[in-house]
Amino acid sequence: MSYEPPTPPASLPTEIVNTLNESDPERLRDVASYAEALAEHKEREARLEESADQEEVEERPDDLPDDVPAKATITIKEINDNRYYYWQWRDGEKIRSKYKGPVNPDE
Repeated sequence: MSYEPPTPPASLPTEIVNTLNESDPERLRDVASYAEALAEHKEREARLEESADQEEVEERPDDLPDDVPAKATITIKEINDNRYYYWQWRDGEKIRSKYKGPVNPDE
């Protein structure tokens, strides 16, 4: 073990480094334990959020055709004064559409 004090990471703010340098060994061990637990907690939260985002994308509406991706949205197009529902999604640089049915004027 070196007799020189460790060099703090450059990413740590000066005020944190100063506070740590003024702390006794017991407090430093408490800080280390807390910091490790907090890092694990934040990583777990990020994983849960990411998995929730993926689940939202994977849910498919019941009436979604097999050849239409789950990320598709419904849009209304008007053609010759008639309104129709279309599934619409982005496929690379292109916008794709698939006919769904006429818009019910009673809605």
